[in-house]
Amino acid sequence: MRLLRTEDHGWCVSIFSNEHNHHLSGNREETREWHLHSEINPVLMNFIKDLRENNISLSKVHNILNATHGDQAGAPFRKQSLRYLCSRIAQDAISDDMEKTVKLLDEMKRVDPSLSVFLEIDHEGSPKFILWCTGKNKQDYMYFGDVVTFDTTYKTNLYNMPSGIFVGVNNHYQSTIFGGVLMREETVAGFEWAFGNFVEVMNRKHPVTILTDQCRAMKGAIRNVLPNTRHRWCKWHVIKCAKEHLGGVYSKKSLFKE
Repeated sequence: MRLLRTEDHGWCVSIFSNEHNHHLSGNREETREWHLHSEINPVLMNFIKDLRENNISLSKVHNILNATHGDQAGAPFRKQSLRYLCSRIAQDAISDDMEKTVKLLDEMKRVDPSLSVFLEIDHEGSPKFILWCTGKNKQDYMYFGDVVTFDTTYKTNLYNMPSGIFVGVNNHYQSTIFGGVLMREETVAGFEWAFGNFVEVMNRKHPVTILTDQCRAMKGAIRNVLPNTRHRWCKWHVIKCAKEHLGGVYSKKSLFKE
């Protein structure tokens, strides 16, 4: 259709053709590639949200939709549209999850009056660091806190907040947790905040030895906050790096490992 402007500021149809200038989509597989067919109705959207809240993977959600709402051509929309919807659901849940985390800590405080929580927020009001130690954590640290392992290998892609835990060993050679921390940045300042508040909540008792990975920021923070504590690398991380960097030299048949 071609429209022309008239002298009285109106419009008139100059050319109109009801013949399509392209091949029409002949089946469902082709039509669902259209942008219009990528839309997901609210009822189906709530169904997908329920599946994701129950930790159903994206591929399994797609398979379920194929079985419940699809036909021979498969689901009524593209997997790319489903992936985009699931990412939106995850992002919407982040702000709610942080609020739920603070509420959970408040509930734990009512049950355990000895629970200590340190929280630092950024200029936007979002949590930047969260550290907590229960009454049981403090009691165990008083007895078994001479040697502490600090590990931040736990991280989720959704929040991108490393979860660090302070761990020791009791008199039965069992792992004992002394506290936990959520951090949004693994910097010298971030680790100084974590170590400083951890020692503060433990009545200023410094560990004799602390074991960590080879993080340079962590090394600087320990030197500044825990000057009298011996800092050693965790054997597991050292051996892991040895396997990665030494290659064939560090093999079962080689005597280098022994």
